[in-house]
Amino acid sequence: MHATLPLLQTTDFPPLRRGKLETLQVNLGYRCNQQCLHCHVNAGPKRKENMTAETVNDVIEFVAKSGIKKMDLTGGAPELNPEYRRLVETVRALDVHVIDRCNLSILLEPGQEDLADFFVTNKIEVVASLPCYSKENVDGQRGKGVFEKSIEALQKLNRLGYGHTDRELKINLVYNPTGPFLPPPQQQLELDYKKELLEKHGIVFNSLYTLANMPIQRFGSTLISRGEFKQYMQLLKTAHQADNCQHVMCRNMLSINWQGYVYDCDFNQMLELPLAIPNRARTHISEIANEVLDNLPVIIADHCYGCTAGQGSSCGGALT
Repeated sequence: MHATLPLLQTTDFPPLRRGKLETLQVNLGYRCNQQCLHCHVNAGPKRKENMTAETVNDVIEFVAKSGIKKMDLTGGAPELNPEYRRLVETVRALDVHVIDRCNLSILLEPGQEDLADFFVTNKIEVVASLPCYSKENVDGQRGKGVFEKSIEALQKLNRLGYGHTDRELKINLVYNPTGPFLPPPQQQLELDYKKELLEKHGIVFNSLYTLANMPIQRFGSTLISRGEFKQYMQLLKTAHQADNCQHVMCRNMLSINWQGYVYDCDFNQMLELPLAIPNRARTHISEIANEVLDNLPVIIADHCYGCTAGQGSSCGGALT
C-alpha cells in the first residue's frame, strides 16, 4: 500500500502563503550509506538517484542571480553526490552559508576520510542525525553499529573545533522519536543530550533540534503495515497549534529535488506536490530566477499537521 495516499485527500489544514525566501534546500540524491526506519525520503544504499552536474549548474546560477545567502544540503547522504564538493566550494565563494544534513557515519566511509576537514575549510554548519543518546535506540532505528560510528564521527568533529561555543564551527544534533509519538520538549531534551554525551563520550555540540516523524514514505508505510496510520494522524491533528503556522519552514524555504524541480518543502517533494506557480504543472529551478514567489499559496495536505503539532517541527527544530 502506498503510504502517502491517505494524505492526498481533502485536508482541513489552514491555508498558508509564502513569505520572503531565505533558504534554498537542495536534495542531492537518495543514495545513502544508511537505511533508517524514520526516513521520509526512503533513502538507502541501493538508490541510484543523483543530481547531475548540469542541474547543479542550474542551482548555482539561481543562487548567484537571487542573492540568497543560505543553502541547506540534504539527501540521502548529500556527500555521496560526485558534485557535492564543487557545489559547496562554488556557493561559499558567493558568501553563501552552507548547512550539511549529515548522518555522521558517512565521515567513516571509504573515500570520505577527508570529509571532516572539508567541512572545516568551508566553515560548513553540520546538522547531524542522532535520534537518541543510547546505543540501543539509535541502532534499532538506524542500523547495527551506527551509534558507535556516530560517536566516533562526533569526537572527530570536536577535535577539529566543532561544537565549542567560542568558535564559528557549529554542529547541531537532530532527535527523531523512535515511534508514532511527538518529540518531548526540546529545551529539556537538549540538556539531557549534552549531559549524557559529555559525561559518557566527552562530546560537545551547539544545539539539539527535535523533529516529528512525518507519516510519509518509509515511516508512513510502517504505520500503515502496523495499523497505526489513522491513530498517528489523529495525534498530530489533536496537537495542532495554530500559532505555529506563522513559523513553518515552507513559508521561507524553497526545496529542490535531485532533478531540479521546485517545492515548498522536502515533505511536499516526497509527495510530488510541486510549487504553486500558475499555469505550470511543475517548475524547474532554471525557470524561476526572475519569478516573484512571495505570497504564493503553499500546497498543503494532512502531513502539514506534523509541522504544527505541539511545539512544532521544522528543519531548525521546535517552533515554540
